[in-house]
Amino acid sequence: MVSRVIPVDPFDLILFGATGDLARRKILPSLFHRYQIGQFSPESRIIGSSRSKLDRAGFQDLVAEAIREFGQAGETGDADISDFVQMLDYVPVDAKGDTGWPELKAQLRPDVIRAFYLSVGPSLFPDIASRLSSFGVTTPESRIVLEKPFGHDLASAQALNAALSSHFTEDQIYRIDHYLGKETVQNLMALRFANSLFEPLWNSTHIDHVQITVAESIGVAGRGEYYDRSGAMRDMVQNHMMQLLCLTAMEPPSKFTPNAVRDEKVKVIEALEPVSQETLARGQYRASRSTSEPDSYLDHANNPASTTESFIAIKVQVANWRWAGTPFYLRTGKCLRARESEIAVYSRDPPHNIFEGAAGVHGNVLVIRLQPDEGITLRTTIKDPGPGGMRLTAANLDMTFADSLPEAGRPQDAYERLIMDVIRGNQTLFMRGDEVEAAWAWADPIIAGWSQGAGDAPQAYDRGSSGPDDSLLLMHRDHRRWRGIGT
Repeated sequence: MVSRVIPVDPFDLILFGATGDLARRKILPSLFHRYQIGQFSPESRIIGSSRSKLDRAGFQDLVAEAIREFGQAGETGDADISDFVQMLDYVPVDAKGDTGWPELKAQLRPDVIRAFYLSVGPSLFPDIASRLSSFGVTTPESRIVLEKPFGHDLASAQALNAALSSHFTEDQIYRIDHYLGKETVQNLMALRFANSLFEPLWNSTHIDHVQITVAESIGVAGRGEYYDRSGAMRDMVQNHMMQLLCLTAMEPPSKFTPNAVRDEKVKVIEALEPVSQETLARGQYRASRSTSEPDSYLDHANNPASTTESFIAIKVQVANWRWAGTPFYLRTGKCLRARESEIAVYSRDPPHNIFEGAAGVHGNVLVIRLQPDEGITLRTTIKDPGPGGMRLTAANLDMTFADSLPEAGRPQDAYERLIMDVIRGNQTLFMRGDEVEAAWAWADPIIAGWSQGAGDAPQAYDRGSSGPDDSLLLMHRDHRRWRGIGT
């Protein structure tokens, strides 16, 4: 049975960068769907803002077009769209100047929640935060939402946090990482902390290693210059994959509250051992020799001598009592064989095989799939059915959410859940300032290692492959193998 939707309190959501690509593709369609299922109170409003000189009707037309183009098929009826856009207004502002701010302030109501969503480049975060404060647009209860990246390194993250904290308290700041809004990511916490079967075994005594994979099948076309300043380490590992690592490795919080959860995540980051260049592999995709794909990374980077990685694999050790001796292997890359994100937890092999002559007695593998098909699979060993003695084979206990819980309807998009958490004032799934800084403090020395010439240049790998050969060697040296991508 689908749970009853409880409307959130009335709000004014001010969306900066409202005409941009992220707003059109993700944020506005997500807001529409939350409205469509009845989660908005009738008094709620969404106010778009950007440099574009639109009026209210022009913005409403833009939003209606974005919903029809990027909304979920079958959920974009004209009647619903027409009703939704009546909640919209628009005020153009100059993020670096004084134009539009008094007009924006005049639009806002004093007795509802105010949330400011900054769907803009991070260079504008301090400017907007400052003007929201200096023009008196904010209240002590206002919330400000920031998209990644939260800095380019530790120094810039510290400067950004300082700029924000001069105008907002930490409990007003929501640093959004859409990976934390995925249903399966949250189910990881439920799996660990609401099931007595797993938590007693969730340690180095019983777990051999953990693999975290975020594979993308697309390249960097359309964003090559930006990506070349970032690379896979900054774009994925320091934020998205760090969050997955923290949720997998953290201790049980005393209770499920924002600061209790985030305290435990910070402890994981602070327990990470330094990573040497010998325990990582970097790659850069090239045009495939076996497919018709014509372009390589360098075709889009606008830098023919680029040594920026589009793939990285790292062996990580968490130096604490729970995980001593159990490595975590992280890998992410562009133009890989398939789009796939998962966490695979490998248990140790049984200490003794009682089935004489029977091969295939291996540890179980628990796979938490984040995309494309969210679900959880447990690989078990069973008797191969039929006569002929005790032959063993592997079988999966599979819970694909779409199949196992069809009555739940389509899963919420991550942005839907996270934006509603902002309105509710729930920061559990958002990154705290010290958490961001701790992640950069760990990542900076790794990046500096190859930036200063200590590491090798990225190894070329074919489009549509599973990455460079060096990533396979990283596992082979430990007598382990990566799970196949797209299998």
